[in-house]
Amino acid sequence: MSDLANKKCVPCEGNIPPFDKSEIHNYLKKVDGWDVKSNDDKSYYLTKDFKFKNFKESQNFINKVGQIAENENHHPDINFGWGYCNIKIFTHAIKGLAESDFVLAAKIDQI
Repeated sequence: MSDLANKKCVPCEGNIPPFDKSEIHNYLKKVDGWDVKSNDDKSYYLTKDFKFKNFKESQNFINKVGQIAENENHHPDINFGWGYCNIKIFTHAIKGLAESDFVLAAKIDQI
């Protein structure tokens, strides 16, 4: 695994371009099991599904994700329920992906 989990998310104010496809594929190799998808406007995001035995395990997981998100000041979209959680990560300010998105994914994978 990469050293991404040891990095800090860097706040983005929209003054950088989002990663292109080659940068995305390069970073995607450094995280475990994340997929890249695109919105209708062709902006890219990371997504991953997590499975659990019950609601309480799902809730415990998202609470840990929430703590990481607060510590990094980088907040994913989270959808969860009984036995599942889906996380979607992208940088809102650039409507796409940047290194911090992959840093957050790597940190989540350490839970």
